[in-house]
Amino acid sequence: MLQIKNTLLGKAKVYILVFFTYYLLIIDSLSENHLKSENFAVLTILDKVNSQSDLIEIEVGSEYKFKNLSIRILKCKNSQFDDDPEVTAYMQVMDTVNKDENKVFIFNDWTFASSPSIRPFDHPVYDIWLKKCYS
Repeated sequence: MLQIKNTLLGKAKVYILVFFTYYLLIIDSLSENHLKSENFAVLTILDKVNSQSDLIEIEVGSEYKFKNLSIRILKCKNSQFDDDPEVTAYMQVMDTVNKDENKVFIFNDWTFASSPSIRPFDHPVYDIWLKKCYS
């Protein structure tokens, strides 16, 4: 006996899957909680030895050398909340003096402007805080 496959059912499932994926992408782009990616990040760096504070601007995606630190901001985003906007950035920091091959980054995580203590940058000489992101 000859078996007949129902290809219409398979095509209908694919169309439904494509429709819902497209629908979810549209809803996500219209969401008010959507984060806006920016092109520049402003950081404050404190030298704990001489108590000197420096304000620096880094272009997102580029590397910035500060004394013996190499700082890279991979993403910098502002939330679209009206009452209390949140500024977040994904930051990678390397200590160029430390040649330990097992530890590449001394910091490799998200940082928050409003609460830097959530993911603190821990270094014996420097402190780094995110101030703002802008285009």
